[in-house]
Amino acid sequence: MDGSLSHHDHDSHTSSDFGRRRGGWITFPFITGALAGLTLAAGGWLSNLIVYLIQEFNVKSIDAAQISNVVTGFSFLSPVIGAIIADSFFDSFSVVSISSCISLLGIVLLVLTETFNSLKPQPCVKEPDVCQPTSKLQHAILYTAIALATIGVGGTRYTMATMGANQFENRKNQATFFNWFFFTLYTATVVSFTAIVYVEDNVSWRLGFGLCAIANLIGLVIFLCGARFYHFDKPQGSPFVGLARVVVASARKRNLQHSSGGSKDYYYGHGGVTDDLVGSAAPSSSFRFLNRAAQKIEGDIKPDGSIGKPWRQCTVQQVEDFKTLIRILPVWSTTIFLGTPVAVQYSLTILQALSMDRQIGPHFNIPAGSILVVVFFSTAISLTVIDRFLWPTWQKLTGQFPTFLQRIGLGHVLNILGMVVSALVESKRLKIAKTHHLQDQLGAIVPMLALWLFPQLILVGIGEAFHYPGQVALFYQEFPVSLRSTSTTMASLIIGISFYLGTGVINLIQKVTRWLPDNINNGKLENVYWMLVVVGVLNFGYYLVCASLYKYQNVAGADCNSGPDSEK
Repeated sequence: MDGSLSHHDHDSHTSSDFGRRRGGWITFPFITGALAGLTLAAGGWLSNLIVYLIQEFNVKSIDAAQISNVVTGFSFLSPVIGAIIADSFFDSFSVVSISSCISLLGIVLLVLTETFNSLKPQPCVKEPDVCQPTSKLQHAILYTAIALATIGVGGTRYTMATMGANQFENRKNQATFFNWFFFTLYTATVVSFTAIVYVEDNVSWRLGFGLCAIANLIGLVIFLCGARFYHFDKPQGSPFVGLARVVVASARKRNLQHSSGGSKDYYYGHGGVTDDLVGSAAPSSSFRFLNRAAQKIEGDIKPDGSIGKPWRQCTVQQVEDFKTLIRILPVWSTTIFLGTPVAVQYSLTILQALSMDRQIGPHFNIPAGSILVVVFFSTAISLTVIDRFLWPTWQKLTGQFPTFLQRIGLGHVLNILGMVVSALVESKRLKIAKTHHLQDQLGAIVPMLALWLFPQLILVGIGEAFHYPGQVALFYQEFPVSLRSTSTTMASLIIGISFYLGTGVINLIQKVTRWLPDNINNGKLENVYWMLVVVGVLNFGYYLVCASLYKYQNVAGADCNSGPDSEK
């Protein structure tokens, strides 16, 4: 992590109304403290959702994995909605505060399902295998609780990151904040995936969910306590409206001849040619058909120079911003198919862990929901090794630091290797199950240590240390300035879409093959992993094509070591 929390900060914001300092590092303990509490709360129930549905609501294993995928996917999709609301209607502080209250309400409902027996079905009778169906009321309360808690997660995580960065004007300090922010996020996630999940599995679900509710409440209180120090940004309206106007205006002017008169024929804004575009003769020649949206037409502009017909006339900057999104879209799409195999692996790995020997020593059982914490440990350690050792070594050998696209590419390779290892481990697990004649015994434990799952998770964690920060940095650097808040949620959007695609992949596999029965000991899960290897290889080829054709919009900030301050 570059920078130090103790250095002098020139980013304090002064309020003329109150005459006191606002923003700067004084807000850091409130924002990261709130993040830690809210992450503990979210990770505590979300990471163990599959086990909870199977054990407490008698949901079949594959169905539980599918529900978990949908919920996890929405928890990563909803931050985009939160970012748009924060930018367009409310400020980030309001969105985080309201979302924290919503998540608290959802977790309290989960506590109630464990407090009153009438809110959940009776446990299954194994001999014979009979399960009491879940009533409509029980389903309604369960899914209401999950929905509220998930909406709360979506409205806090990345909106809080944007709000924290907005406390600083110096870009180096913003980068330092992001480093500490993600360190806090991963640390709290590790604690929730281990300590809270252990309580849920070995003490009681009610106590585990109760701890989640307490952590959520503490996080909310810490966040509100810092209100007097925060710098508040007023919502400026959604930039997506301006981008939509580009599409509409260019379509309405489709019969207009392209201008050959240079910059004088294009509209740069009420003040004329902006500082960013001084010296530009005209909009860029790429995607030339969009330039019509910025061409001046009599009647579209008022006498005072302002736009008279906003859905027929756009500024050059709006057109160029839209072109930037089009250019980066192919690279962005490759990361979706990078995340989909990981999303499938996450849910299936928990099912594998449930059917394996999780005993360590005479008295400790690894909770199945905690098995994924290996990924976060691996990522956290890898981030330190990469930043402190790998990149400096790379720079000494090559004379330059790797670009963001190179970093993402390394993540692709490591994820593919992780899927290969997953297939080999699952093949070994199924052979042991057949040797002990466990194929037809639902819920049978295969005499194979769950520690065999660690190598594949470690590889995926190392891959995430390469591609996830690379994605966030690439989008933040390359996106238009008007979309900087939304850019920080693009990686989250990718993960959300990946989990939904993962759900679709599992559904498709179940319909057309017999690889994923409810009893995975009688299935062919290794074939699923080999299929993901093929998907990963094809997607990596697609990524190489997109990366080779992509041209950085901000050349000065294209390598992993350069921050925004390095631009010249």
